[in-house]
Amino acid sequence: MSESSTSSKLQTVVGCGLLAVGVAVFAVRLQHEGAYAVPRGGNLFGGLGALLFGGVLVWSATPRALGWLALAASPVVLFFGLYATMAEFEEVVSLYAIDGAGRPAELRLWIVDHEDGEWVGMPRKKAIEHALDGARLELLRDGETRCVVPVLYEDRPTVTAIHALKLEKYAVARAAAGIGLYPREAGEASVSLRFDSCPGG
Repeated sequence: MSESSTSSKLQTVVGCGLLAVGVAVFAVRLQHEGAYAVPRGGNLFGGLGALLFGGVLVWSATPRALGWLALAASPVVLFFGLYATMAEFEEVVSLYAIDGAGRPAELRLWIVDHEDGEWVGMPRKKAIEHALDGARLELLRDGETRCVVPVLYEDRPTVTAIHALKLEKYAVARAAAGIGLYPREAGEASVSLRFDSCPGG
């Protein structure tokens, strides 16, 4: 088998894999009830990048140099694409908030149920930027949208406990923690938020 034939097969295999990941980034979100959550940021980059590079690699008329360039860049888009897909495999909720520039923002969050309610965790900077503490917001969970008021907690026992519950619930978080892509323990910059029902329902 010639070197050219081997490289062509490698590009085709990698290209098909990237195309599958690219489709999965968008398709995995269909399993969640309620409004479709359009991928944004790194997730969108992973999905579109995987489709683009996959297409370049499987296209028979792709110039050889461009094919090798796409092959060399494929690990980056593959990482973002796999992360975007795996993060949506288990329960994810949408919190509709406002970002620092005053624009509507949909925050996709892992959620856990504790004895006194529903909880999420995130970097403190993100919570402050979206002015979540005490705001009257909409939460989409299990296909139903309802009004909630997030209450921010920064004490380490609470933040640590909520983070531990997330690791216990989400297999993806445990797997990511095992390879160093997700913290095993909540960082000092992390906070927890409890969702209380809005006064008056």
